[in-house]
Amino acid sequence: MRTVALDLDGTLVDTSSAIVDAFTAVFASMQLPCPDPVAIRTTIGLPLDRSFSTLMKLPLDHKLVTWAARCYVPLFRERALPRARELVFPGVAEGLAALSAHGFTLAIATSKYRASADALLCAAGLRDRMSLIVGSDQVVRPKPHPETLRHVMRALAVAASQMVMVGDTTHDLLMARAAGVRSIAVTYGVHSRAALTSAEPTGIAESFDDVVYQLLEDRLPTQMDPTLPA
Repeated sequence: MRTVALDLDGTLVDTSSAIVDAFTAVFASMQLPCPDPVAIRTTIGLPLDRSFSTLMKLPLDHKLVTWAARCYVPLFRERALPRARELVFPGVAEGLAALSAHGFTLAIATSKYRASADALLCAAGLRDRMSLIVGSDQVVRPKPHPETLRHVMRALAVAASQMVMVGDTTHDLLMARAAGVRSIAVTYGVHSRAALTSAEPTGIAESFDDVVYQLLEDRLPTQMDPTLPA
């Protein structure tokens, strides 16, 4: 276990409020009724087009969905990037440094577009820790499909047994299970502990310090339970 794939929003950086604000601004700019913030939060972790498709109740390829996703990116950046360093969750910067020092390869597996993820990591001061970023625009089938993690494994030449996925949503955990990769669910992000538990992660962490402890102490099972679907 020497490679860690990490989600970004809700796992490394507390962007949920900025995401909700940006979604709200998009609906206002399009003069459409804005969904409840709770409804918006439930779509965090999905690719933008899927989030807007769900909230608008329109097909993925509908022109309004495409336009909304395009409008969202600059609105999110202007809300989140100037504050990115203060939005980094406690223990993340130090934890990533510790993992790197112990020889772990770190990668980002996100539903963000790659350029947006890169911009957020740079603004947060975390980009130099990452060997690879894989965004939803680099795969045909994003989370919770396993293609994103398979892309990471191919790019880094690493087997599923040598990787752990860390994320705050069921989308991350289901992706990991489908790829045969162990996972750690963090409870401080978007999805509730009950929802995370339903996706049967390999481990659960209450903080990023706890994530680092489990990885450094090798507290996770060495392989996926063979009775579980990969």
